[in-house]
Amino acid sequence: MLNTAIIMGRLTADPELRTTSSGLSVTSFTVAVDRRFARSGEDKQTDFINVVAWRQTADFVSKYFQKGSMIAVQGSIQTRSYEDKNGNKRTAVEIVADNVSFCGSKAESGTGGARGTAPAAYQNAGSEDFSELAGEDDLPF
Repeated sequence: MLNTAIIMGRLTADPELRTTSSGLSVTSFTVAVDRRFARSGEDKQTDFINVVAWRQTADFVSKYFQKGSMIAVQGSIQTRSYEDKNGNKRTAVEIVADNVSFCGSKAESGTGGARGTAPAAYQNAGSEDFSELAGEDDLPF
């Protein structure tokens, strides 16, 4: 079976690095992804996709990305159920990031200045390179 998702968009807020009780790094963030096509006379639609990154990927995202940064994310879709504070059952759908890459220029992605010089992408060992997805027209959706 195949469970792979690839998205590209802008971060809606600065990612915040957290550490689990067992010492693992984790960060959650939302990526605003414009739909490629809009019906005639309508504005483009934007989807807000939740992403979670673990370990070195979380460290990388937290260090080099900020609100408005363009990011490409490759990972798998995960669903989980939980109970909200009012006792209602909820389902969360998110992408668990395997690879993340910068997109656009350094000025657009926020990789210059205070956050320092960054590598072009962070990939887990044995994963593909998605840094070539720099242009929106290259995405298959």
